[in-house]
Amino acid sequence: MTETLVKTSLDDSIYTITLARPEKRNAVSDRLLGALEEAVVAAPEGTRVIILAAEGKHFCAGLDLAEHQHREPFGVMQHSRGWHRIFDRLQNGGIPVVAAMQGAVIGGGLELASAAHVRVAEPNTLYQLPEGRHGIFVGGGASVRVANIIGAGRMCEMMLTGRLMDADEGQRLGLSHYVVGEGESLAKARQLAERIAENAPMANWAMVSAISRIGDMSSDDGLFVESLTAALTQTSPEVAERIGEFLTRKGKGPRT
Repeated sequence: MTETLVKTSLDDSIYTITLARPEKRNAVSDRLLGALEEAVVAAPEGTRVIILAAEGKHFCAGLDLAEHQHREPFGVMQHSRGWHRIFDRLQNGGIPVVAAMQGAVIGGGLELASAAHVRVAEPNTLYQLPEGRHGIFVGGGASVRVANIIGAGRMCEMMLTGRLMDADEGQRLGLSHYVVGEGESLAKARQLAERIAENAPMANWAMVSAISRIGDMSSDDGLFVESLTAALTQTSPEVAERIGEFLTRKGKGPRT
């Protein structure tokens, strides 16, 4: 019987992708990575938000090192580029992604989480980049995404020392946006997803597609793209209707 490594479900316009390898702390094997890519690509039409979650006590303990003890350079490069392709699809696919995290968010798990646009952590969440301890380097996008979040210096320190970072420090540095109670990360992610799903789809697409790209541009280029994006989003019929409703409510005074 084929093991199900990634589970999916659709509730209204919210599509949940769940890592389902809890006995291995959801470590990313080649098969799990392939199943994750299939799940991301298969997001149903009309999906407004993706929730990224994991079964068991841990979000993701990173790379399954048992598959990587003996590899040749070109194979490692191809494998790394595969991670990049999948995580880029999450970050830049035009659909907001909310990650619900608990326990280990380590190595490749942190790289996966950093591709999400909103991250929710539980008090037992632990972040780590242990690559230095294993004599390897990150390969799933951390040198860009994690460094953009916490800074290159802090990322280098995490890799050099291999230290564990707890939920509170992770939130202070931006690795999570919310810390909730034990067992509450998925419910909070759902609450946030429902709120995000109420936004105009084009506005959501613009926010998750443009902001990270603008950050990589010069100031002049970024401001120009900002203006183009504003022009696209603010001239749609749905926006005219939403603004009209807002002005009508405002004219009636505060709601009670």
